[in-house]
Amino acid sequence: MKKPLNKQDLVASVAEIADIPKTKAGEVIDAIVASIEKSLADGQEVRLVGFGSFVVASRKATTGRNPRTGEEIRIPASNSVRFKPGKALKDAVN
Repeated sequence: MKKPLNKQDLVASVAEIADIPKTKAGEVIDAIVASIEKSLADGQEVRLVGFGSFVVASRKATTGRNPRTGEEIRIPASNSVRFKPGKALKDAVN
């Protein structure tokens, strides 16, 4: 199994493919991530055709149990980010 691609590896790959300096590639990646984060924080779905969609999903408050004590606990409502891969990404992976 190959090692995971980290940000440094991604920056190097983007710099090579786009034929730009690594510092510029790093700035571009940071800007993309910041833009996606801001859009999701504003409740806006982010669709990258061919790659996939990022969407904020809401979870309702529920009641759970502490596995150690069996005590009932309240789990608060929260938001999470979901990613749905696009067809081109699915095809590339298969």
